[in-house]
Amino acid sequence: MSFSTFRQRLKPWMLPIAMVCGMLFHNFIGAVQFLAPYLIFTMLLITFCRVKPSEFRLSALTWSVVGVQVIGGIAAYFALAPFSNDLAQGTMICILCPTATAAPVITAMLGGSIAILVAISLLSNLALAVVGPAFFAFISSGSAVEISFGQAFLIIISKVGPLIIGPMLVAFALMWVAPKVHKTLADHQSLSFYIWAVSLILVVGRAVSFAMAEPSDRVPEMITLALLAGLACVGQFAIGRRIGRKFGDKIAGAQGLGQKNTVLAVWMATTYLNPISSIAPAAYVAWQNTINSLQIYFKTKKEGRAKTN
Repeated sequence: MSFSTFRQRLKPWMLPIAMVCGMLFHNFIGAVQFLAPYLIFTMLLITFCRVKPSEFRLSALTWSVVGVQVIGGIAAYFALAPFSNDLAQGTMICILCPTATAAPVITAMLGGSIAILVAISLLSNLALAVVGPAFFAFISSGSAVEISFGQAFLIIISKVGPLIIGPMLVAFALMWVAPKVHKTLADHQSLSFYIWAVSLILVVGRAVSFAMAEPSDRVPEMITLALLAGLACVGQFAIGRRIGRKFGDKIAGAQGLGQKNTVLAVWMATTYLNPISSIAPAAYVAWQNTINSLQIYFKTKKEGRAKTN
């Protein structure tokens, strides 16, 4: 078996392998957690080298996906709040959370438009930066955490801005000042997938460590949060796919709404909400990457049959 054939067969299993590694070696993740932003930056730089500045645009698909993100997140909170504030916060953050910085990588692998997905990602992060602080202040009123709109806005922008805008600007700069380097990166898109797999090990490991630190009497609540995260995940992929089909790119629609920046979501939950609510976005990591793994598996299998025929 050639190396390229082995790599092609291994590809659909990379994300499950990464999640298992994260669970098995979660005790050691803290020592290398600092690498995550650098990995994400490099991964997105490679991906953005495939996109031209002229391809960016805010379309009806972009506004529709972000509209579901904001309205759906707020609606989920008010629907569940009468039963449990913790469950409401956990489910809300899984929906209100913006598109993952790594979503363009999976979108490119599945054949969707990177430009549309990046537009969704940028607008969804801006929407969170505007809506998030005010809504977090509302639902956490009376708690120990006091949130200033301006301060929270700057913190959220500082967390997500460099990881999204930075690699995009570097990619465009390379296009003009170092076209050969730009072309080399553009021609090696598969590297971004393997970098994403390594990043996933760090994210899953961190989430597992956090869940294991919770007391045993909160296990039923954590299970409920994990199940609600699963419903939110499947629902958003399905709704995003339907919206995307209506506007011409079902893959970008599904990934834009369903694939979330769970690292940011866990941070927001532990910073501004009841920390137990962070179990929902932590579980969302497993749900969304299970869906991504299945999508990659079926696409790879379909491509394999096409080559055979």
